[in-house]
Amino acid sequence: MADGKQGRVTKNERREQAREQARVTREKQKKKEKRNRLFLQGGVAVVLLGIATAVTLLIVQAVQPPGPGPANMASYGLVVGQDLQVENTVALQPDDKAITPEPDRTTGPVDVVVYTDYICPYCGQFDQANATLLENMAGSGEITLELRPLAVLDAQSMGSRYSTRAANAFACVADLQPEAGLDFHTRLLSEGVQPAEGTRGLTDDELLEQMSESGVNVDQEMRSCVTNRQFSSFISRVSESALSGPLPNTELEKVTGTPTVLVNGEQYRGAPGDGAAFQNFLLSFMAETPADQGTNNQGTNE
Repeated sequence: MADGKQGRVTKNERREQAREQARVTREKQKKKEKRNRLFLQGGVAVVLLGIATAVTLLIVQAVQPPGPGPANMASYGLVVGQDLQVENTVALQPDDKAITPEPDRTTGPVDVVVYTDYICPYCGQFDQANATLLENMAGSGEITLELRPLAVLDAQSMGSRYSTRAANAFACVADLQPEAGLDFHTRLLSEGVQPAEGTRGLTDDELLEQMSESGVNVDQEMRSCVTNRQFSSFISRVSESALSGPLPNTELEKVTGTPTVLVNGEQYRGAPGDGAAFQNFLLSFMAETPADQGTNNQGTNE
């Protein structure tokens, strides 16, 4: 009986055991909460670091230091003439102004200037309706075709700055392989390739793929030019100049929308996708500057 009493746990002892168990449980819970706080703080730090890195990259990409522009775009555009030969020009330095000599419109060829944003749907409509006509007439020497890429719709590509990236890619081709510039321009605006407004547009790799499809040799120099946004500051200069004006060799003050198409300095105001209307507009200038006079004039200059 005495042994049985000695083995029995009293009420006070049970109370003390319960208190001790509660203390141990509280200590474990505190340690767990501390670990969770440390993990959470570390996770937040990683997220913040990632955000800071992303913001830094965006700032670096958006604010490239001014550098030389691409070769063959001294007028802020790539000029394609007879036999689809590109007019070779020097690269502009950051403080240089665009070189835009006044064309002789009394003899021809007719000068056609197209301001384009590569995510602009109306630019796609215009090019799809008129690319073949413009290429044929440039090749025959009846017109000179100047392509001026703009980046005015960056806000329409979900933060990817597609307008700038695509225009920069065009400038890379103009600089390194200008003979492929017209084909690349046409491909970027073609149905099935041109992205819709409100999307992120093509990635850099996809832009390089489209270059390759246009006959461009995508070597390391070309790839670096595209991925490093080598001419993004130049594209900003071209865009700011177009939006603020004045536009050279025309009475039009500035670009107010894309595409802006000028024929001998006169703006085409018809429907972008109406190929017949644009052809009639263009031919009206051809009648004023006969092709045979343009050919003779070109021979004299040479």
